[in-house]
Amino acid sequence: MTVELGWIDVRSTPAGPSAIGTLGPEGTSSEQAARLLRSRLPGIPPIVLRPTYEQALEDVTAGTVSHVVVANAYRDIHHFYMADEISLASIFVMDTPLYGIARRSDGSPLSNHPSVVTHPSPRPLLDQLIPATYQLSKVATVDSTSQAAQAVAERRYDLALTTEPAASLHGLRFISRLRPIRMVWSVFIRT
Repeated sequence: MTVELGWIDVRSTPAGPSAIGTLGPEGTSSEQAARLLRSRLPGIPPIVLRPTYEQALEDVTAGTVSHVVVANAYRDIHHFYMADEISLASIFVMDTPLYGIARRSDGSPLSNHPSVVTHPSPRPLLDQLIPATYQLSKVATVDSTSQAAQAVAERRYDLALTTEPAASLHGLRFISRLRPIRMVWSVFIRT
């Protein structure tokens, strides 16, 4: 469950909100944060999901979206704060959807040395969530937790550190306990 903890008023662009850009594909924590922002803006602007935050940055600087939502845990968020073409419009705190370690639901056997795929930012959760019976053989990274779930569904990896929405979307089931991440989110607009 997503819990909103605080909010700083959103500055809008002079023309008003046209669209909200953030990290996709469908099922990411960023998508959930963009949905919360959308509920705070006048009208119902569409959400544009991009493969990387950098592509969302390109969209806002080009004017194809009016707002970009970025998780403050993102390792390269400093590029957004330092960019001349955009400025910080708002911040808010929101719990992410629940994270956990998921596998395919097809009942196929899982070795004691599985491979796992994750987005780099939540990688520290692996040590907290991996059941003690498993020793990971490989840890790979992708651009989103939803991409991690998709990679497991496509049998490229055994396990994914992912969110409930992404696991559900890709037909995975959790083998670990679940937990949210209390996250600060930044909203940027074109200047």
